[in-house]
Amino acid sequence: MNRRRFLAASAGAGAAALIGGGVAEGESASAGRAAAAFKHSVCRWPYRQLSVEEVARMARELGLDSVELLERDEWPIARSHGLTCAMGYAAVPEPRTRLTRGFNRVEHHAWLVPAYERTIPLAAASGVPNLICFSGNRDGQTDEEGLAACARGIAALLPAAERHGVTICMELLNSKVDHPDYQCDRTSWGVALAKRLGSERFKLLYDIYHMQIMEGDVIRTIRDNHQYIAHYHTAGVPGRHEIDTSQELNYPAIMRAIAETGFTGYVAQEFIPTRDPRTSLAEAVRICRV
Repeated sequence: MNRRRFLAASAGAGAAALIGGGVAEGESASAGRAAAAFKHSVCRWPYRQLSVEEVARMARELGLDSVELLERDEWPIARSHGLTCAMGYAAVPEPRTRLTRGFNRVEHHAWLVPAYERTIPLAAASGVPNLICFSGNRDGQTDEEGLAACARGIAALLPAAERHGVTICMELLNSKVDHPDYQCDRTSWGVALAKRLGSERFKLLYDIYHMQIMEGDVIRTIRDNHQYIAHYHTAGVPGRHEIDTSQELNYPAIMRAIAETGFTGYVAQEFIPTRDPRTSLAEAVRICRV
């Protein structure tokens, strides 16, 4: 499953359970924020059976700091609940193809660059610290050709990003299971792009689920490359479900490694719940508090 091929689960009673009830003991916002240097977020898309309003209410009740992967017109909903949108979308002309038609093709820059230039000041004004971007699919080009094109397109955005204090984050996705032919599918490729751009306003979104599938060695990779990473996503491997002991990653150890780097940004839950969604999310946040 991925964002483009999502099958909603637990729509009826699950949705009611997700937003119902008060905050469980130990799940208060103050306890969550005092427990770790980094902040906690949740991605909106795994909860499509709920409105953004309902997801934001649930996130606030569970002590999270953010609901993310929101479109521009959804950012005020997060703010109305005392949350930020830690990772926003730019308003591109064809949202359904944003993962496959990215910055690695110069011909795409004609619409991508203006879309991001328009969105960057709006993100700054709305307290959205990061905007997500994607390499796009290879479509037969080499890694060097993709790097050169991405660097050219993103470099055009950096003056505005630096002026407004907004970070452009390219997501690392796996091309083995979920996103065939995606180019930014290895940490080394993303780091090479970050080094080429040489700006604090371009960094990587390190998706732990995707990089476990592609390369493993998650903790060593984080320790060696944390200076190029601005944001993290979680999910269980295999299956992209809960991050508990039903899957292969040791998330408490990964979270400790992230904290040890001095990271103060956001770790976002991006798993698709197979059980009661509210319970699974609360458990995932507890697992990630260090």
